[in-house]
Amino acid sequence: MTAAKTVYPAADPSPSFPKIEEAIGAWWKENRTFERSIEQRREAGAGEFVFYDGPPFANGLPHYGHLVTGFVKDLVPRYQTMRGKVVDRRFGWDCHGLPAEMQSEKELGVSGRLEILKYGVARFNEHCRTSVQQFTSDWEYYVTRSARWVDFKNDYKTMDLSFMESVMWAFKQLHDKGLIYEGYRVVPYSWAAQTPLSNFETRLDNSYRMRQDPALTVGFLLDPLKADEVPTRLVAWTTTPWTLPSNMALAVAPEADYAVLEKAGQRVVLGAPLVGNYAKELDGYVEVGQLKGADLVGRSYRPLFDFFENRRQEGAFRVIAGDFIEMTDGTGVVHIAPAFGEDDMRVGQELGVPVVDPVDFAGNFTGEVPPYAGMNVFEANKEIIRDLKHQAGVVLRHETYDHNYPHCWRTDQPLIYKALRSWYVKVTAFKDRMVELNQGITWVPDHIKDGLFGKWLENARDWNIGRNRFWGSPIPVWKSDDPNYPRMDVYGSLDEIERDFGVRPHDLHRPYIDDLTRPNPDDPTGKSVMRRVEDVLDCWFESGSMPFAQVHYPFDNKDWFENHFPGDFIVEYVAQTRGWFYTLMVMSTALFDRAPFRSCVCHGVVLDENKQKLSKRLKNYPDPIDVFNTYGADALRWYLVSSPLLSGGDLAMPKDGRAIAETVRQVMLPIWNAYSFFTLYANIDGLKGRMVTSAEAELDRYILAKTGDLIRGIEAAMEKLDLAGATNAFPPFIEALNNWFIRRSRDRFWKAEKDADKQAAYDTLYTVLVTMCRALAPFLPFLTEHIHRALVDGASVHLADWPDASALVADPDLVARMDMARSVASAAASLRTAKNLRTRLPLKSLIVAHPRHAVLEPLAAVIADEVNVKEVSFVDDPSAYGRPVLTANLPVVGKRLGPALKGVIAAAKAGEWTLSGDTVTIAGTELAAGEYFLKFQANEGVDAAPFDGSAGVVVLDTHVDAALEREGIARDFIRLVQVARKDAGFRISDRIHIEVKAANAASAAILDHQDTVKSETLAETLRPTDAVPEGYVSETVLDDQPIAIGVRLAR
Repeated sequence: MTAAKTVYPAADPSPSFPKIEEAIGAWWKENRTFERSIEQRREAGAGEFVFYDGPPFANGLPHYGHLVTGFVKDLVPRYQTMRGKVVDRRFGWDCHGLPAEMQSEKELGVSGRLEILKYGVARFNEHCRTSVQQFTSDWEYYVTRSARWVDFKNDYKTMDLSFMESVMWAFKQLHDKGLIYEGYRVVPYSWAAQTPLSNFETRLDNSYRMRQDPALTVGFLLDPLKADEVPTRLVAWTTTPWTLPSNMALAVAPEADYAVLEKAGQRVVLGAPLVGNYAKELDGYVEVGQLKGADLVGRSYRPLFDFFENRRQEGAFRVIAGDFIEMTDGTGVVHIAPAFGEDDMRVGQELGVPVVDPVDFAGNFTGEVPPYAGMNVFEANKEIIRDLKHQAGVVLRHETYDHNYPHCWRTDQPLIYKALRSWYVKVTAFKDRMVELNQGITWVPDHIKDGLFGKWLENARDWNIGRNRFWGSPIPVWKSDDPNYPRMDVYGSLDEIERDFGVRPHDLHRPYIDDLTRPNPDDPTGKSVMRRVEDVLDCWFESGSMPFAQVHYPFDNKDWFENHFPGDFIVEYVAQTRGWFYTLMVMSTALFDRAPFRSCVCHGVVLDENKQKLSKRLKNYPDPIDVFNTYGADALRWYLVSSPLLSGGDLAMPKDGRAIAETVRQVMLPIWNAYSFFTLYANIDGLKGRMVTSAEAELDRYILAKTGDLIRGIEAAMEKLDLAGATNAFPPFIEALNNWFIRRSRDRFWKAEKDADKQAAYDTLYTVLVTMCRALAPFLPFLTEHIHRALVDGASVHLADWPDASALVADPDLVARMDMARSVASAAASLRTAKNLRTRLPLKSLIVAHPRHAVLEPLAAVIADEVNVKEVSFVDDPSAYGRPVLTANLPVVGKRLGPALKGVIAAAKAGEWTLSGDTVTIAGTELAAGEYFLKFQANEGVDAAPFDGSAGVVVLDTHVDAALEREGIARDFIRLVQVARKDAGFRISDRIHIEVKAANAASAAILDHQDTVKSETLAETLRPTDAVPEGYVSETVLDDQPIAIGVRLAR
């Protein structure tokens, strides 16, 4: 026998998707497919789609959180490229800041500022420079292996001189606009990293976590107003006992009521509404009066410690009024330590309270408080509490307090709040404008606009951009070192530095930039020197500068940037609403009075099985490469993109990969099976498919129309950046393709005649497969590339245009009719399952009851064949066979409906409701999809099931007589022969001889239907035997009896 010419590469019946992906990746690289995808659009004069790739920290490997972001960063540009846009994708590296410094400290075995200074700033920063580049090749591998197309050769690094000069320019611009100032303020401070943090950094990466701290309620002895005054203590509550040595004042709410209680000649004063909270400690005390807080204002008191007694004459140790005090917890009296609390500092500055700060940069007490000198403030709590308890009458209560407390996002140590002199961006001066500009941004999900991001903007505070560290862009400010001759210079370019210092820097990092000094021009003595302030910039200042700094604006590419700003699209995870998204908005508003991006996808967080965030710091995730090598990057991409993540929800990812395996089963393999079916039969027949837009056969027109629906569904979702919604267009399509079109077209591919109908079947399936590959290319870039190249003479799917849905036949009436027929078949199949009747067993009849059954009647034969019944009949009234029963989804609607729920339940029981589309009207209210359950209750003795949203009912005659049973046995035998053919290694087109050794009843049933058996199995002969059958023998079971089937090739 001469084999037919192979017209398509054979599809592996057991594909290894990881191996396919590796081969495709190598082919892309060899053929410059990514570069060509951009070049061909640019050569055609296409418009541009501007995508900003947020730079990752370069000092660690990516985890699944990075990968989901990366998948979206690839998917959207691929889609826009196919839609005809030029989409440059330039990779960037965030090189500066705490991540790099912490890594270098660990690698070098140094810790803290003093050890770094001893080691040498130059050596330390050089190590940082090297360290942040050690993972670049690993990142490139991960990114490339995940099918993310990005330009690594033309990347940018925030440590590059050009980038840093643009950042310097931005600082100078903000300063010149009056938006930069130096201030002494209380800021979140990481004593472990020895640097201040911005307020939004305390909201990153699960920075808040539960912590157990001691809480003290202590009494401050008021100085008597007259000699015979009863000793009176004003009672305050604090969760930071370590700040008590620095107490400078007590604050009360002037309009609130305070109770005066007395016992044994001692009095205490605390908020009247809060006395009950101290019932145990105040047992025996009697209320002898009440005061307004205003009556206490101005009183002086004795400090708990005498370390700073000399500050009394400067305004310390008096009671002041506070506008931030609430009578909900504590005592209504707040102990004020201005160096360690924002409200403390504010009210203290307003009222002239002095500031003392006996805590060094490492979070240890200084010699100003000798008993605790050298102790970490948190460790000193125990000693401070012990000493206070030794003072009679001071400690009213000592308790343990569980609270959500901010931790350093890099060291995981608890933060303190500490007064520091630092540099700030005056965000409060333009926050209203940011709120206004935010309204023009498309956010996905939409609630982020006025929710997380909008609220953050409304409450924006001035941004602390100074960092008392080493590895970062320098704050470009030089000051006179002599306060008698003050001068401050701010620089915004290398040219300006060269003009004043006579040297053009080749490196803006410390210590080289610190070495640039010059005489103070305003000092007539010539003795004072202009020296750079030591601080470096918060690395988030650089991230916010990324759109312009990556192209060295305004020194180069000025026109390009101004024509490509703002960006069309960015994506990151939800916490970046207080990180990168926020700093982009701050910088863009302040510098350009524009929003930095037009649209933003803000995805949820990938969690581990314990619902903890995956983190480079915690390393609580398996190596993604293992997932790539087991299931493939496409499967992981689809799994993550189709998950709740892209709707703003979180995803708890099982460690065993079962969810990704399910993606392979439900998405990858059905696509592969359709492709494999096509190439198998096309190669047998030697026929090639052709692209068509319409067809004669209804089945062909139906699947072409469904393919158009797939394209439109993806387009509609993608235009809204609803990526998860776009994936939802796939399941109904692949179900229609594999389980309807292909299954119902098998005879057309199977038959020997190469007639017009067979060619039409090939053309239709070919068109659908090629079009599907193009529509799914952004979502499954490897798989679609492999199939597309196999079908389209090696052409890359990623160089193709997006498919035009309007070019395909649109027949909504046919689609509706065929979809309804499929729902009839599905309902009938559910009845078979319920009655344990196998699919191959023919049944007598099916009744289809539906008010619009006329649309189904032309498909009666199709339904009969699909349901495997001898007869299909149609009637109008479903209620003759049962009724639909409605129940409310109580956990979902109970709270919303409130008292109205009782009426809904009663109406549901009475059947008093109507259904319109997916909306139920009942008891004067409406229930949407998901707020109710609808099931069909069949009449007694009737096997019925609903379809078309319970608008119709199918009734299946489940009685099986002897003739039907015999035919069912013959059909089961056909399946067993097909299995034997496959196990014997025969080709689908091979003709065979069959011998069968079976029980008498089964043998008779087979022979009664031998013509059908021979036709379905390509058998030349079918012969029963009592001996061992000839050929390849399959021993199995038929009708609960042993059977031996022999198959051999017909010569």
